[in-house]
Amino acid sequence: MPIDARDHRTRAPRPSPVQTPTLIGGLGLALAFCVACTPARASPPAIGGSSTEPDQRSEGTPSCDLSEASFSPSGWRTDFTRCIVPLREFRSGGPPRDGIPPIDAPRFESVAQADVWLRPREPVIYLELQGEARAYPLQILTWHEIANDNVGATPVAVTFCPLCNTAIVFDRRLDDRLLDFGTTGNLRLSDLVMWDRQTETWWQQVTGEALVGELAGRRLAMMPAGIIAWSEFRRQRPGGRVLSRDTGFQRDYGRNPYVGYDDVSQSPFLFAGPSDGRLRPMERVVTVSLGGQHVAYPFSALRERRVIADDVGRQRIVVLFEPGAASALDAAQIATSRDVGATAVYLAAIDGRSLTFSWQDDAFVDAETGTQWTLLGEAAAGPLEGSRLEPVIHTDAFWFASAAFFPTIRIWSP
Repeated sequence: MPIDARDHRTRAPRPSPVQTPTLIGGLGLALAFCVACTPARASPPAIGGSSTEPDQRSEGTPSCDLSEASFSPSGWRTDFTRCIVPLREFRSGGPPRDGIPPIDAPRFESVAQADVWLRPREPVIYLELQGEARAYPLQILTWHEIANDNVGATPVAVTFCPLCNTAIVFDRRLDDRLLDFGTTGNLRLSDLVMWDRQTETWWQQVTGEALVGELAGRRLAMMPAGIIAWSEFRRQRPGGRVLSRDTGFQRDYGRNPYVGYDDVSQSPFLFAGPSDGRLRPMERVVTVSLGGQHVAYPFSALRERRVIADDVGRQRIVVLFEPGAASALDAAQIATSRDVGATAVYLAAIDGRSLTFSWQDDAFVDAETGTQWTLLGEAAAGPLEGSRLEPVIHTDAFWFASAAFFPTIRIWSP
């Protein structure tokens, strides 16, 4: 949830007062209400399950007793008698339901148009489906957290939780239902809790699992996506489309409302989950889940090695790292934030042939053919030119979140 209230004070009137400043990690920061006081959203245009094990749960039968909950059920049609985690685990993040408003009618523009206001190192969520490439700048999604979109024939929810630094894209179809999502205003283990407007079920963003309501226990399918630098998208996908700042809302896009939040010496906000001291809570990791196994690849190791090969769930994968992408949670202006780099994960094979990758002469190169590969998994030069690696679903996250939701996770080491 946005922490720096200054933008909201100056940009638009609010019917609700701003919460008094809260100390977060030793920083005096004001928790802002991004209430729905700006123009109303247009209605959204009128299948699958993710392959991860259940997230961190309390032992025993979860308590669906509303008397233990710290949130108010008033105004919700959610079936609170159906829950797979105790209701006491939900905590208010400050704003009310959809107080951080999702984008329901996203508009897009060309790379050339977006290049006027996006700086080269700015982070964007990269998504490509059915030949359509799209970029969702974090300077926009930091303020909205969810965009309900359609890419080709696939309805998707593009989500970003700043508090966990998790950018995850979901298929919005579940059986014969088409869902669209908003923000509940609540957190669990410091992570965004979404809700769908069709059943008012509550969903965990990190796992895509329904926690409370009619669909409790169901899981959304995740789509391959990642955070990359705008310059990478601009260079590799010049014909792609970019989420426009013409969202129907008045926000100071480009400004970071979470200044200094990702300082590795800080503590996560409103997190009361288990502590795992193997890494510092705010260290960035790439999380991969395959075959019931979960592995974290620290950015620190990736920055040093650039390429890491590993076996996860009986699959050989390769994790790639490229510097040049800024943090969305560092400086007041995202464009001036420090470089944290970008990652991608692929199966380490092409057409059934195993490949061994390394970093040579400013390129990812496979030892078997000498082909040069891009961060986006494309063979740019060499015998395999034009080929594409199969992406592996992964999530960039702060360590505390990966450790909390996947308690059996191992940390990669040489």
